[in-house]
Order: sequence, then structure tokens, then C-alpha cells
Amino acid sequence: MNYYEVLGVSSDATDDEIKKAFRALARKYHPDANPDDAAAVESFKEINDAYETLRDPERRRRYDMFGPEGANAGPFGAGSPFDAGAFGLNDLFDAFFGGGSPRGRGGAGARGPDAETVLDLTLADVVLGARKTLDLQMLLECERCSGTGCALGTHPDRCPACDGSGEVRQVRRSLLGQIVTAGPCGACGASGQVIPNPCEACGGAGRVSGRHSIEVDVPRGIDDGQRLRLSGRGPAAPRGGPAGDLYVAVRVARHPDLERRGDELWYRLPISIAQAALGTQVEITTLDGPREIDVPAGTQPGTLIRLRGLGVPSLRTTRRADLVVEVRVAVPTQLREEEAELLAEFAELRGETVSSAHEGLLARIRSAFKP
Repeated sequence: MNYYEVLGVSSDATDDEIKKAFRALARKYHPDANPDDAAAVESFKEINDAYETLRDPERRRRYDMFGPEGANAGPFGAGSPFDAGAFGLNDLFDAFFGGGSPRGRGGAGARGPDAETVLDLTLADVVLGARKTLDLQMLLECERCSGTGCALGTHPDRCPACDGSGEVRQVRRSLLGQIVTAGPCGACGASGQVIPNPCEACGGAGRVSGRHSIEVDVPRGIDDGQRLRLSGRGPAAPRGGPAGDLYVAVRVARHPDLERRGDELWYRLPISIAQAALGTQVEITTLDGPREIDVPAGTQPGTLIRLRGLGVPSLRTTRRADLVVEVRVAVPTQLREEEAELLAEFAELRGETVSSAHEGLLARIRSAFKP
């Protein structure tokens, strides 16, 4: 038997050409499409055998060199205690665990792929919490067939090539003897099922591409660069399997006045020299609304004033840290003559030496106070 002739391809056919030829022939000779046709069943088995050999690069190389017998030569083959009719891997799991291989019978529960997106947040969202809506393009469960892939009123059938197991056993020979190894069934894509009447909307895949809106509750205290994992809210799986996960990368915009340092928020408060010396009350805007700050007289540059419980909540305890106000004393760079006179008089009263540029000003002040 020439496997290339069975599939109708040349000996130098690519993997894609072999796969395409197999799918076309499998649809044509599938037992469900040819009921009560024994010849079609035999042709289908030959097609499946040819594809299983040529799809495997190593088996195809041995087939090209030694023919069908060479392709089946491997670590285990017929005649050993592990030949095709003997105790195989699935039988071992059946005996010890009550049925099913480690992969699960038929692979019908194949999981959907994971996906990732970015969620833009403000600092207020992080501190106070928010609910956001993500509008995503992804694979969704087909509504017409409810993810089964079957046309209405029909159901999938057991794959005759693998008898619903999703695996095809191969017998290989080696110096140590023979063993049965299992690989995914090419006829059903390892699902264990074939769909004789596929859904028109999804073509039998059980899923279609579309837009999907997902509500996300933003955990209070989450930080820029962290990720949320939304389990089971990712792309749909083929034919009703569990959906994948959706990973949401968080990106927090910079706030114009507040800086996050760990779970604390820092606010830089500029005040004048007079306010620092004499004290003042200043209203600032926090994420919780306006707050009045009492700046005591004699406040020094760099003084820290804490507003308890107005910082970022802890992800672990939800307890909020503090808002730290850092006082910055602004020194004027340009003075009107009246302002300079007052400061010069202040320096004179305190016995402080000032720049020579103000000596004339100080002289005028002294003369003004002479009798």
C-alpha cells in the first residue's frame, strides 16, 4: 500500500497539503456519510492509517526508507506483551482509576485559550474602587448550537477511527520489545466525536468570533503594572469545553497632585515664608473631598502632616494608609519695593545680615525712624 497514493498527494507533499487531502477524503468516506457501505469503512481506515503515518515526521522518514513495516517499527511492536491486543496505557488507568486516560476520554473537555487585555484606571478608581466594562473581540460560544457544533435537532457521533477515545494506538518495536503508544486521533481532532451535521453558524466549531462586554470589579489598592485573572472569562473552547482565562493588565494614570508611595499618598503643599512663620489654615482637595489642614506657626520646610485613613487601601486587609502632606516653603524670587522694605526691617529687628544690595534700603529705613 502506498500511503501517498491513498491520500492522493506526491511524495514531497508538505504537511499542510497532507492535512488538506486527509480532511477532504475523510469527509467523503466517513461511515456516517456512507451508511451500510463496508467499502467506505475500509477506505476510511486506510486513509486514517496513511495520515497517521505521514503526519509524524519520524514515522514518515522511516516509511520513505523502509515502507509500511519500517514506519511501524519503534520501541514497541506486535508480538510483545504490549501489542495492540494486549494491556495498553488506557487499560492501566482503567484498572487503577476506574476508566479514562490521564488526558480524559476523547478530549471533549478541551479548554479554550487564554487572552490578555489592558485596563486603564485613575488613582481614584484604585483608592475608592470602581466597576469597569471591557469591550473585547474574542471567540464566543455559538448561540445557535449552544457550543455543541451540531445543527439543530442533531448530535455528535462517536468517532469510528478511535472509537470515541480521541486517541489512536500505535505499535512500535525496539530492542527491548514492543509497546503500544497513543497519539491524538487525526480523524476527530482528538475530540472522540465527529459531527455529521455541523451547525451552519459556526461550521461545527461550536464558537464564533464576536464582541463581548465584561464587567470588572476593580480591587481597591491594586497597583500599576499588576494583573487581574478572570478565571473562565476568556475565549470560548471548541464544542462546549471550558472557556480560557482573561488576564487584565492594570495601567494607572498619574494624578496631578497626589503621588503613590507604597500604600501612602503624598501631597506637596507650598506655603509662603509668612505662612510658615505665623501659621495658617489651608484647604486641599483629596480623593475623599476637600480637607482643611492646620499649619502651625514656625512650621519648617519638609514638615510632614499626616491625614489618617486617606491613603490607599491594602489589598490584604483593605485598611487604608495615610495621606502625607509635605510642607514646602516657597521663597519669593521677585519683591516689590514695599515687600523688600518690610523684609529688610524684619532682618534689622532680628539682627540678621542681609545682602549688600539692601544696605541703601536699610539706611533709608533707619533715617526714617530718627527723631
